[in-house]
This record gives sequence, C-alpha cells and structure tokens, in this order.
Amino acid sequence: MGAMKLGFVLALALGVAGPAVAQSGNTITVPVSGVRNANGDVKCGLFNSAATWTKPGQEYKGFAAPIVGDKATCMFTDVPPGTYAVAVFHAQKGEMRMPTGMFGMPETGYGFSRDAKIGMGPPSFNSAAYAYPGGAASFPVTLTYP
Repeated sequence: MGAMKLGFVLALALGVAGPAVAQSGNTITVPVSGVRNANGDVKCGLFNSAATWTKPGQEYKGFAAPIVGDKATCMFTDVPPGTYAVAVFHAQKGEMRMPTGMFGMPETGYGFSRDAKIGMGPPSFNSAAYAYPGGAASFPVTLTYP
C-alpha cells in the first residue's frame, strides 16, 4: 500500500443513535494514559461497526476529555449492548481531525482500545473491539507518539 491510511477523523458532533436502543446506566469509560503534555485535550471516538471504523465523522459517539497530569478519561453514556472499539488522539491544538503527515502517519499521540497496533493503516475493528454486555465497562487506551 503506497500511502498509509491512518488519517482517521473523530468529528465530535456526532450523537447518532444506532439500531439498538440506548439504556440509561450503560457507560463505557475510556481511561487514556501516556499523554505527553497538558496541551489541548484528548479526543475519543466510539465505533460500533467495522464498516465505520476510523472513518471520518462516522463514530457512534465522540468525546473530548480534559488532560489531568498524563491522563484523560473519555466517558460514553447510554450505550446499548453491542460490539465497540475506540480510537483516540491527543488534540494538542484543539484539532477536530488527527493531524497526519506524509503518507498519513500520525503527528500526535494516538491509540486504540485493546492497545491494538497499527500496521499499514489502523488496526482492524476486530482487533480493537470489545463485546459490551451493558452496565459499566472500561476500555483503557495507552497513547503512542510518533
């Protein structure tokens, strides 16, 4: 593959309901560690299908979390049971899109649930996804910087 296709976008204006009905009390918390500095915030996108995984503006829910120390916590509420994966980036200058350089390589900290690793693009949805039965769950992510 000539150009690395990692330039995913997390457009946080989404709150689109999926086919399942959200249930009050169902919360997915995403503790993000390894943040290099307190500039900006951490943007998280919760995805519910391989078809939309890391596609610009197609996350199921988005969240911007303030940075405290070297950590941030994204929280998604009213999430119906299903299969979900999270993509995260450090928006040091308030970016809505993850900044990328030549060949789509990230220019800031990024990470995925299950700490799934990139190859010639983002990891597969299945390698980052969790089966979520409902209730309270935690999908930790550790940022990687270029």
